[in-house]
Amino acid sequence: MNRQQLTLLLLVSLTLNAACGSGGSASKNAETKSAPSPAPATPTITVTAVLSQELNRRLRLPGELQPYQDVMLYPKVQGFIEWIGVDRGSVVKSGQLLVRLSAPEIGSQRNEAEAKVGGAQAQKLEAEARVSTIIAQRVEAEARLAASAATYNRLRSASATPGVVSGNELENAQRLMEAEQARVQAYKETEKAALAQVKAIAETETAARAAARSMQTTENYLRIVAPFSGVITERNAHKGSLAGPAGAAAAQPVLRMQEVSRLRLVVPVPEAEVAAVKPGTKVSFTLPAFPGETFTGAVARIGSAIDAKTRTLPVELDVSNPARKLTPGMYPQVIWPSSRPRPSLLVPPSAVATTTEKSFVIRIRDGVTEWVDVKRGASINQQGNHQGTDLVEVFGDLAEGEQIALRGTDELRAGTRVQTKAAPQPQGK
Repeated sequence: MNRQQLTLLLLVSLTLNAACGSGGSASKNAETKSAPSPAPATPTITVTAVLSQELNRRLRLPGELQPYQDVMLYPKVQGFIEWIGVDRGSVVKSGQLLVRLSAPEIGSQRNEAEAKVGGAQAQKLEAEARVSTIIAQRVEAEARLAASAATYNRLRSASATPGVVSGNELENAQRLMEAEQARVQAYKETEKAALAQVKAIAETETAARAAARSMQTTENYLRIVAPFSGVITERNAHKGSLAGPAGAAAAQPVLRMQEVSRLRLVVPVPEAEVAAVKPGTKVSFTLPAFPGETFTGAVARIGSAIDAKTRTLPVELDVSNPARKLTPGMYPQVIWPSSRPRPSLLVPPSAVATTTEKSFVIRIRDGVTEWVDVKRGASINQQGNHQGTDLVEVFGDLAEGEQIALRGTDELRAGTRVQTKAAPQPQGK
């Protein structure tokens, strides 16, 4: 076979092979188009169980230490400071004299009032003596009246016998008796007037005594005494300074006094934690000024209204401070115990899906998904749960032990049939 014949034979072979290959591909494409599409696969999701347990936490809340009692001390009347016996930091006892002022015009007014009392007393004594004299005169007049009345009665009896008593004698006896009666009546009227005068003078004396007592009280206002046992924390005046009542223009307190052996710790408790506040609860707190030390107080007073701006409830704790180690104005960190009145439902944070409209978890029942609306509560840190360490409290139509998707998302629509697998357990569990 020559070279031309060999070349022609190779071309024919290549043509036949190409035709066969083209036919096979067309057959396969036809078979592929005619075969039915397989059903979509059922998604598999990781699930976890809803937990239920008592939620006991320790919150760190800011607080403020305040004095148990805090007063600004002013004099009740205006005067010059004559003596001041305390200074900032002085420890004083209840009733102790702190400041003495002088006001000469008050002393003059007191002396005048006492003089009026003395004058009223002298007038009353004089009036009482006059009443005694009038009473003696009245008694004497009544005796003479009794004698003249007896004489008149005897003469009138004797005049029944003619010629025994003359008519003129009987008439004189009658006029004498009537004169004595008039004299007795006059003494009675005089006595009554004298008694009224004594009463008026006595009332004047009472008023004068009241005025004197008032001036004495006013003079006592020139003394400032400690209303309770505590510490002087401010001193704003010195000897010779003019001091006056709180209502006076530009008046400032002479002293400021605080009770610090017992303090108030005011803690703003968030609204969500109000239900756990119980009187008598012991609470710990720390202070930057004393690193490593822990102090305690007891819940004593609970506010009755939520602060509208901060949504917190002010709670006061009593803190014993006999050594005065703590001072008002400190800002402690309070380790506040928080608990719920009943067990809480807990889920991993990733299980809560949040959209612009709501928050929900995806519950799995009989292999079908359901969206359950929930509200988030407190977050806690707990070792050994399905998600490592974090759990979040939820409120909604859930029950302990129900299965929910470990990762909530709105891409997994409600009513979707799914396959489930349990979340991996932590290492070592």
